[in-house]
Amino acid sequence: MVHACARPLDGIVVHSALSDGTPVCLRTITPDDEALLREGIAKLSAESRYLRFFSPAPALPDAVVERLVAVDGHDHIAWGAICSDCPGAPAIGAVHAVRHGDGGRVGEYSVAVLDEFHGKGLARMMTAALLVDCLAEGLTGLDVHTLSENRAAVALVHALGGVWTSESAGVAEYCLDVAGALAALRTDRGARGVQDVLDQLGA
Repeated sequence: MVHACARPLDGIVVHSALSDGTPVCLRTITPDDEALLREGIAKLSAESRYLRFFSPAPALPDAVVERLVAVDGHDHIAWGAICSDCPGAPAIGAVHAVRHGDGGRVGEYSVAVLDEFHGKGLARMMTAALLVDCLAEGLTGLDVHTLSENRAAVALVHALGGVWTSESAGVAEYCLDVAGALAALRTDRGARGVQDVLDQLGA
């Protein structure tokens, strides 16, 4: 269902930089971003595609891509990052929250970052924006399903206060409290990019 109300966050472009100084901008993803999203997925390494989508296939089925861009800002919230100084201003990361059920207060969280931008704080920056948006749209909890071998994702979830709930066939499941995760990011004063996101979103 399309969320009809105008959303103030949709008009905001957050300008900041990664930990290595690379300028980036963050904004909400819209259905018009399908081409950018497809290009980004194609640039992921086989390992990164496997860790994010549980499949190393170079191209995802159209149905999966269509779900990723079926963003309405309420039941499906998504933020993306653009490398401001890179040729062609490519998409370099995306983060999603998809609500469970109609009107539920819990959703599912996922994040992907292009390999060359790993370890530079981008996932935390995008997650900060997503969490602010989730609270504004009434999402109070997020489930995370990640491969246990995905150390970066597991470390991020733990840093956000995620609670392990179960594990099956190599996939670990965590529960994330949105307000608590946002509070954890606010206290991380050393993460300048995260603080830029929170400041520019008024959080």
